[in-house]
Order: sequence, then structure tokens, then C-alpha cells
Amino acid sequence: MDMRLELVIIPVTDIDRAKAFYEQAGFNADQDHAAGDFRVVQVTPPGSSCSVAFGMGMPQPESPVVGLHLVVSDIVATRDELVAKGIEVGEVFHIGPEGQTAGLHPERQDYGSFAQIDDPDGNVWLLQEIAARA
Repeated sequence: MDMRLELVIIPVTDIDRAKAFYEQAGFNADQDHAAGDFRVVQVTPPGSSCSVAFGMGMPQPESPVVGLHLVVSDIVATRDELVAKGIEVGEVFHIGPEGQTAGLHPERQDYGSFAQIDDPDGNVWLLQEIAARA
């Protein structure tokens, strides 16, 4: 039995500002549908089969979503590209014996290096480097 996660709903306070942020970050704007008091915007990260939706007149989380992961094969290149697009991205870090530690994982181990992005509404994304899946 296949189960595919294809949509995550996140809370936003300004739909147009959120849409502009995600488009600036390179997400594809799949849909922007409005009807009366209802509006839904759906965006998809490049290369992903899971999209993100936000809007009004639809159920949504009441507080920011924390811990969404965007898996990338080269965290340094991805971070540099996002920063060049004007997106604020935290410095790369890994989890070492003392907890969160600045810099890439020492062996550049898959699942080991991260960088944080906060959207304008406080939703927290982590870039996570995975060059090859098992």
C-alpha cells in the first residue's frame, strides 16, 4: 500500500506576502484560487511531490509550523542560491556531541547538516543535506 504525503497546510497572516516569499524562494505557484471568502494558494518546492497550501476560509493550524524539512543534495550550494535570491537563511550547523554545532557535519554525513529558514509568519523550515538515500 502506497501512502504519499502531498500537501501540508501552514498558517499565514498575509496571503500575498506569503505567496511572494515562497515564489522568491523558488517554489512553484501551482494554484491561487479565490471564491467569495475562500482563497487557497498552493506552492511546491522545486523537485518535490509535496506541496504547501495556505489561505483563508479553510482549516489551518493556529500557530506556526516548526520543523518542516526541505531535503537537498548540497546544502552549501542551496543555501548560497537562496541567499542570492534574498532569502534569509541561517548558518549551516550539525548536531555534535555538545548539541547544535556550527558548520557542516565533519564527515558530511547524509542527514547530518542543516540550515534554518523562517518565513514571514514564523513557520520554520530546515534545509537538510541528504546526498544519497539508503
